[in-house]
Amino acid sequence: MLLSRDGVLAIGIVPPPFRMEARAHLRQAVREAAAQWQNLDIGAITVESTPGAPPRLLLAGRAASLSFSHDEGLSLAAIGLHGPVGIDMMRVQDIADWFILARDYLGPQVAQELAAGPDAQRPRRLAQAWTAREAALKCAGKQLAEWDGVALNCHLQAVETPQNFVAMLATIRGQTRRGNTV
Repeated sequence: MLLSRDGVLAIGIVPPPFRMEARAHLRQAVREAAAQWQNLDIGAITVESTPGAPPRLLLAGRAASLSFSHDEGLSLAAIGLHGPVGIDMMRVQDIADWFILARDYLGPQVAQELAAGPDAQRPRRLAQAWTAREAALKCAGKQLAEWDGVALNCHLQAVETPQNFVAMLATIRGQTRRGNTV
């Protein structure tokens, strides 16, 4: 899966089952996709990770924004050439304490909207709200924290995934204008 938009590339892979191997495979897939996308030798591309800071992609010495998301059976990455990006995905599933989770991390308005909706649609809607918030937080360079009411200046776009997943891509508003799937 590849999604390309003015200066933003999102990729997805089916990773190996172990997290460390999944991380390594996704990083390699990012390097390969970026090399093809930017017409560069793969040796000129590195992934830089520092604990507590968003990862970066170095393209022939030029830094690009990078975001990752992993779940069992799927790994996603987004590259932003012109500014920060965030990507997040989640498996659609019933969560027993969904209301408390939504209220504490997505805010009271989202929790009420989820409570007012049909029960059968709640798992997908919760996953959509969760991945939108996580992707926006990543784009803003913030860590997951309980709801603080602060709006994040991000443009959100759903990313096509297998049926049992939901994913969102976040860019700074005005960073990208049009999109196409390749």
